[in-house]
Amino acid sequence: QVQLVESGGGLVQAGGSLRLSCTASGDTFSSYALGWFRQAPGKEREFVTVIRWNVGTGYYADSVKGRFTISRDNAKNTVYLQMNSLKPEDTAVYYCAAATLWSTEARTYGYWGQGTQVTVSS
Repeated sequence: QVQLVESGGGLVQAGGSLRLSCTASGDTFSSYALGWFRQAPGKEREFVTVIRWNVGTGYYADSVKGRFTISRDNAKNTVYLQMNSLKPEDTAVYYCAAATLWSTEARTYGYWGQGTQVTVSS
């Protein structure tokens, strides 16, 4: 019932920046949480950051604190992930997801985007 579409991935040099976007459509709610997760080949899907749709600020995994920023534009039904000081370890497919409860666990999210590839070269 909720559709999520990511964009903005690509190839970037270490130390560079990218901004990912996630646009929601369909039956969007004002009270659910929006999160970003990432998954590298052979690894489990990893929590990156989460924000509540209407209130609050982002909560971040230790690995991205100080480098990544999540933000939202409610009028556009869009959340963003600004990624600065990128490192090769950040290389992964990045997914946005929506949940009815605030959570850092991927299994609790009911709606997922298709993913966008981020590759950071050294």
